[in-house]
Amino acid sequence: MSPKEPASPGTPAAAPAGPAAERDPLERIDLHLIRVLHTVLTEGSVSRAALRLGMHQPAVSAALKRLRELAGDPLLVRHGAQMVATDAGRRMIEPAASILRTAETLFTEAQRFDPRSSTQRFRIAASDYLDPLFLPHLVADIKRQAPSTRLEVHALTGEADYRTQLAQGDIDLVVGNWLQPPDELHMAHLFSDEVVSLVSHRHPAVRRGWSEADWLEAEHVAPTPNFPGARGIIDQVLDERGVQRRITVRCAYFGLIPEMVAGSLLVLTTGRQYCERFVGQLPVTILPCPISLPPLLYYMLWHARSQHASAARWLRERTRQVITGLRTDGSGHPPGFNAS
Repeated sequence: MSPKEPASPGTPAAAPAGPAAERDPLERIDLHLIRVLHTVLTEGSVSRAALRLGMHQPAVSAALKRLRELAGDPLLVRHGAQMVATDAGRRMIEPAASILRTAETLFTEAQRFDPRSSTQRFRIAASDYLDPLFLPHLVADIKRQAPSTRLEVHALTGEADYRTQLAQGDIDLVVGNWLQPPDELHMAHLFSDEVVSLVSHRHPAVRRGWSEADWLEAEHVAPTPNFPGARGIIDQVLDERGVQRRITVRCAYFGLIPEMVAGSLLVLTTGRQYCERFVGQLPVTILPCPISLPPLLYYMLWHARSQHASAARWLRERTRQVITGLRTDGSGHPPGFNAS
């Protein structure tokens, strides 16, 4: 059939060629673009997104330009000294997170998790009130068994909404202590710890002991609240009993407080396991707290999305093993582990 002859009935017409033939927009979107989209919108900064993604900033800017063209929206705009997501951009955050979670499930759960070959990224948020050896030992344990994995350790602060971060897949596991952990999250109890006070060797209470009144009137050091009006667990319990201790120093860096105690008459009241790490290293002594306080309870929390994921289960098991390795009782047997 010559080019001038009409197509016979039943012969499909050829698809139009050239610029007039528009490509399906979905063909121009890959998973990498979705990850850039989610990271830029949640970080609110191209430079911070580049650091988090391990990319050069011009590459992230180029990807953002493509995304703006696809969306027909600037997605991120300047507001004073900051960048904020547009309305369209905000609406894209959760769908983008959902796509990334689904992709992770498709490609990481299709086969059993193998720590020796995995390149999985684990994101852990943890309180620094726990044993100071916990995070160093956990990182060393994971990198020894899964050398190609990537790790991010995040602080638990008032600015970080860990419930949302767990739900959106920005964090895989949270380790901390709360009076009432959130009911909607899965939880495993790690251990409970006696509340004691850490003081300098030259503190008067070392020689003569102290009463409840002495303890309340002593100069206490406590962590800086995560947000205005926040109360730590110890102060919440004291408030319920109608008493108040005299806090004269607040510090945002919990790991520096034992050094402050060693060089002053300040009193740090926290878990025994934390305090024991500094006895022998610093001129400090552990004293019983004269006011009866309930033990500190430490948990790990995770979202239902990762309940059955093999990589997430592996991470939780490593966390449990590291904790029990740091906390064996006098008989050498690790404490029990209860999960819910």
